[in-house]
Amino acid sequence: MTTEIERFKLSKSAKDQLTKLKRYTKIDQWNILCRWAFCRSLAEPTQPSPVPIPADSNVEMTWRVFGGELADILLIALKQRCHNDGLGCDKDTLTNQFRLHLHRGIGYLAGDLTIKKIEDFIGVETLHATSLPNDVSPG
Repeated sequence: MTTEIERFKLSKSAKDQLTKLKRYTKIDQWNILCRWAFCRSLAEPTQPSPVPIPADSNVEMTWRVFGGELADILLIALKQRCHNDGLGCDKDTLTNQFRLHLHRGIGYLAGDLTIKKIEDFIGVETLHATSLPNDVSPG
């Protein structure tokens, strides 16, 4: 599957938050943490706030590196979320919504004081999934 999002750069703030998460969880790859963050944001029923996000860090990756073997599935999830939110699925909308979801998710994970080790990711996602209404499924 070809992707509309080829490369992206994180904000300095997101890089700093991910550095903290790397230290706590011992997950040393940016892309794995970014996948968790993206899915965490997609699980929220509300749209992310449409705020400008600078691309001012030195952390840059391709969509394929970000998604790994899940790249196609994550792109489908993003397109479905855009559709559910009444947004288009053109390249600019997908890129913008991806950046908004990614950065919101990073903020959520970094701000969660219960995350101190890798196992805590499972607890956060399980707790979040059980607190959603029946008609909303995470991710």
